[in-house]
Amino acid sequence: MTWRIGIDLGGTKIEALVIDAHGQESLRRRVPTPSGDYLGTIRAIRDLVEGMEAQLEASASVGIGMPGTISPATGLVKNANSTWLIGKPLDRDLATALSRPIRLANDADCFALSEASDGAAKGAPVVFGVILGTGVGGGIVVNGRLLSGPNAITGEWGHNPLPWPTNDERPGPTCYCGRKGCIETFLSGPGLARDDGRGLSAVELLQAGDATALASLARYEQRLARALAHVINILDPHAIVLGGGLSNINQLYETVPRLWTEWVFSDSVCTRLCPPKHGDSSGVRGAAWLWPEAQ
Repeated sequence: MTWRIGIDLGGTKIEALVIDAHGQESLRRRVPTPSGDYLGTIRAIRDLVEGMEAQLEASASVGIGMPGTISPATGLVKNANSTWLIGKPLDRDLATALSRPIRLANDADCFALSEASDGAAKGAPVVFGVILGTGVGGGIVVNGRLLSGPNAITGEWGHNPLPWPTNDERPGPTCYCGRKGCIETFLSGPGLARDDGRGLSAVELLQAGDATALASLARYEQRLARALAHVINILDPHAIVLGGGLSNINQLYETVPRLWTEWVFSDSVCTRLCPPKHGDSSGVRGAAWLWPEAQ
């Protein structure tokens, strides 16, 4: 039996999944991310892999979806909102800890690959996969293949400025990247909590249902519509799939496509906005499929 382990290294949790050669799930585990602790993060991933292999009584390939990416210039992590990973040789350290080759890709790339392969956007020629969670990222799949460029930043829309800003959105909150007004500062989970002013999560805002919560959610929908309209004007994808914790806000799938028509440069907009088929952790499947061939 050929086994593949996928790891989704998130800002708040690390999720691990085992699939067989046909993509059927066998095991799944989740542990908190040791925030701020690089060596602790390495150990947590190692322990997850070793524990799952012990249960399988077999070895497996390991693919990892990570925040940010490995810089082609330095071989070190860059652009990670989990800032304790930045400047570290994550791929080499994990390969040493696990005593085997591993494959890494940006978590949003893994998510996009999963949803384009056997998820909500299966069969769509051009797919933009979006992560709306602790950070904001994106991945692009064309005809079943991830796009990757010379700077390893394909789909990094979260660090563009929020398009068509209103006066009260300028200059915008400070982003960890050092700039102000990045899309991520508005559309991430922390960005939504900051906008509400009470520190409530998306789930808590929905439960609250008061005037303050509803106003925050309305601003979020409008900002998401503007940000995705900008992507549609450039990429013109057949489908956009939302992932991350904020993808669970069901009203987005009805409200945002209605709103984005104001900014898309077309007389009609045929792009589909879809919830993920595999849930808010579906990127872990894409990580497992970073090893498409049997090893």
